[in-house]
Amino acid sequence: MGTPETSREPCPDRILDDMGGAFGMGAVGGSAFHFLKGVYNSPTGARFIGGTQAVRMNAPRVGGSFAVWGGLFSAFDCTMVYARQKEDPWNSIFAGAATGGFLSMRQGLAASGRSALFGGVLLALIEGAGIMMNKFLADPQNMPMMIEDPGAPGLPMGLPGQPGNEVGSSSDSGWFGGWFGGSKKKEEAKSGGAKTEILESFDAPPVPAFEFK
Repeated sequence: MGTPETSREPCPDRILDDMGGAFGMGAVGGSAFHFLKGVYNSPTGARFIGGTQAVRMNAPRVGGSFAVWGGLFSAFDCTMVYARQKEDPWNSIFAGAATGGFLSMRQGLAASGRSALFGGVLLALIEGAGIMMNKFLADPQNMPMMIEDPGAPGLPMGLPGQPGNEVGSSSDSGWFGGWFGGSKKKEEAKSGGAKTEILESFDAPPVPAFEFK
């Protein structure tokens, strides 16, 4: 049965997957830690041998502890998924609290309660950080894209067909509008819509033709 809206493995396979991943993480991290510790505690001349012996003795134990924690966590997580029939961060928080309490059960009820509280708070912080990271990464993708016409910035003011230019062309308060037809538009507006022809100073009358009949 696949869990909805999740990229993880389905629930029966998730337990083995998390156990393997936790074992690998614990083995690699434990190897690095115990190798450095063995090198530091070994005498001069046998530091490398001491480091490798410490890794051989302690790395499988650390990997096994991580695998137990990961397997229990996934088992409780799958239990919550099947019980609630939904996949949300509350499943992981409950699984972390249940895992911490279960592993400390042999130390008494008080220690088990403290471990359960610590596991729940830790998983709540991890889930909260994951949600915030997802929102931070998803916000730039949801922003509207501003698409500009490539020819718009190069057009001069006053050309028809451009919304911004029409506003600029209607304001005839500059010498540019006065030279290129601004006075004609003023005269048309005053005449109440009637079309008037204004002869410019350079419009000369037609030259008479002298022909012999």
